[in-house]
Amino acid sequence: MKKCHLSLKIAHWVTPDLLVVLKCEFSYDPADPLAVTLDLDTDGARAVRWIFCRQLLADGLVSRVGEGDVVLWPLLDDNGERSSFCLRVGAGEHVALFEVPAAPVGRWLARTWAMVPSGTELEGVDWNELVQLAE
Repeated sequence: MKKCHLSLKIAHWVTPDLLVVLKCEFSYDPADPLAVTLDLDTDGARAVRWIFCRQLLADGLVSRVGEGDVVLWPLLDDNGERSSFCLRVGAGEHVALFEVPAAPVGRWLARTWAMVPSGTELEGVDWNELVQLAE
């Protein structure tokens, strides 16, 4: 089954007064149905990769979610619409804050749900094989 990709530009808030526009890519692989991958600064010399839960990303479009290394929350525009969302990654002194447009990510997520619907992600798991590997 094919992977699903989304390339777009996002804002990296270096400080509250300084933002840098970065190219990033979200990707989804049905072979790893619970996860999404985000590659940041894909045009740069050293892209950074984060892998986190697809449902966490979906929930972050509508409410504040996450603990630890990945936290997301929606931002409202002047009309009260959810136009973008914040993504904070990292911990301690090594934290980065990004602002991501919500609409293209929402459409991309819809394509991933069409590939592997919510609630069916673990249907193909061979639990006996996993138990054998764990022993």
